Amino acid sequence: MSDYASDTLNDLTPEPTGARRVVVLISGNGSNLQALIDEQTHDRLGGEIVAVISNVADAYGLQRARDAGIDAVVLPHGEYDSREAYDGALIKVIERHEPDLVVLAGFMRILSSRFVQRFHGRMLNIHPSLLPAYRGLNTHAKALADGVAEHGCSVHFVTEELDGGPVAIQAVVEVSEGETEASLKEKVHAREHLIYPIAVKWFLEGRLRLEGEAAVLDGTPLPPQGLRLSHADAAEELDEK
Repeated sequence: MSDYASDTLNDLTPEPTGARRVVVLISGNGSNLQALIDEQTHDRLGGEIVAVISNVADAYGLQRARDAGIDAVVLPHGEYDSREAYDGALIKVIERHEPDLVVLAGFMRILSSRFVQRFHGRMLNIHPSLLPAYRGLNTHAKALADGVAEHGCSVHFVTEELDGGPVAIQAVVEVSEGETEASLKEKVHAREHLIYPIAVKWFLEGRLRLEGEAAVLDGTPLPPQGLRLSHADAAEELDEK
């Protein structure tokens, strides 16, 4: 249970638990959403997912939300004439749920400046690379093509620069000889499911903040790569053989 209290002294109907509120945006399977739901189920998230919103009507992540008793909302982007019109509608839907944090979990939309500015400092994304390497799509294929020894994933604050916001935490995976795109993706996914709930909990507990152009944890600015879990540390946490 959180100790978070209302900012207003004369609020006559406060949340009984005072839980920090999270809205998650998805477009597909929602495996990172499930990792967050699992932590919430065990009272380890530091807050409550109050809504899951998808721009794709048949996204499986919506079923994950329904199964967990979370409000599942469909807002199809194809029904809007422009990115700005869609983002304006999305802002209204999100703000109806009064979130402390907006979490992007496989939300396959490039966000408008208006949207990013509205939730500046309270929106996180997870990206399947060790940023700043391999921004954008097809990160695993690019890493394999370059023959890198290490790949991984990053949780970062969302800014107007695509995949360019300050990083809070990363997890490394060693690229094995004979690695395929599918096997590498599976390893990276496991690390995503490990570190995204950690970053969300840090934020909801007030430990993680965006200050200027830096991610700050417990009052200390983090380095450009954030807090980085080595391959060995992540493998131990995941009980990998």
